[in-house]
Amino acid sequence: MNEPVSAPATGDDTLARLADVVDSRHGGDPDKSYVARLFHKGTDAILKKVGEEATEVVMAAKDGVPERIVGEVADLWFHSLVALSHFGLRPEQVLAELRRREGLSGLEEFALRKLVRREASEGG
Repeated sequence: MNEPVSAPATGDDTLARLADVVDSRHGGDPDKSYVARLFHKGTDAILKKVGEEATEVVMAAKDGVPERIVGEVADLWFHSLVALSHFGLRPEQVLAELRRREGLSGLEEFALRKLVRREASEGG
């Protein structure tokens, strides 16, 4: 099994820097920028691309080739950054949510989200 690769101890702001570049493509020339073209095409095109990339992650994982898995996850993360930007969100918000969940077990987190959804649907 491959050893896990972790971010440098000083922190890694790669997602924030990439998000800044993605944000800068709003209103850009769709003939000169792939991201500007996605923004120009709108929500459905952006979400379709995220779905395609997620499927490619699954297919790469089924093949079990580490380099392909990493490449496809990178594509998924990139297109997820485009989706976040489209909705006025930042990767820092996602990272904060992951930090918030860090001390919870997956089962506790799932039960809590289910309870919150139920209370919201009951108007409580």
